[in-house]
Amino acid sequence: MGWKLTDSGDRDSLACQLRRRRLALFLDLLEQLPRPLRILDVGGTFDFWETMGLDAFEQCSVVLLNMKACRTGADNFTSVVGDARHMPEYEDGAFDVVFSNSVIEHVGDIDDQFRMATEIRRVGRFYFVQTPNRYFPVEPHFQFPCFQFLPQWSQLALLKRFSLGAYPCATSVAEAQDWIDEIRLLSRREFASMFPEARIVSEPFWGLTKSFMAIYDPKARARSGVVDRGTLQMAETV
Repeated sequence: MGWKLTDSGDRDSLACQLRRRRLALFLDLLEQLPRPLRILDVGGTFDFWETMGLDAFEQCSVVLLNMKACRTGADNFTSVVGDARHMPEYEDGAFDVVFSNSVIEHVGDIDDQFRMATEIRRVGRFYFVQTPNRYFPVEPHFQFPCFQFLPQWSQLALLKRFSLGAYPCATSVAEAQDWIDEIRLLSRREFASMFPEARIVSEPFWGLTKSFMAIYDPKARARSGVVDRGTLQMAETV
């Protein structure tokens, strides 16, 4: 039953249902823009789009950017290898929309996260970025209550002894450490500072905030004014 709740590849799982709810906000952004659309998905997979329903993205060409090539199962999808923190292969405003779901918490330390955010803001005319809330009581990757607030020795001990979330028991302390180091969850304040012109939308779950979405769309643009992508500077770390 627990896996049914968290398996985002299962259309009936809770994780997939929550993603569909987020997707409604993403579709709202797309509906405001004229077709055809060029979309960059930073860190995404074709499986994600397929699970969400490909028919909603007609007249959209989607580039999937990852550290390794991934599967594409439709003519309007392309897989490219790249680094979300540094995308010199794309000029300013190269994409109509940049989309990224639960990726920015995996790219490194806070400076790396700012670099990714700056690149998204530079190459996309509009964007939709989602990340889990650091202060949600259940850590979203290991599916363990308050795992992110435990001392590191305790995190390592748990990962060595138990399968947590989609992670099997770690075979070594070094492997467990790598899993811990690969994730840096963000607070709302940090996330908002990375996307200052966007509206930050909270995803509710049982009265709590499960994740945040930074949405820069024509509505947000009208409030904030047009941003010169060529003069964006990394925001001050908070």
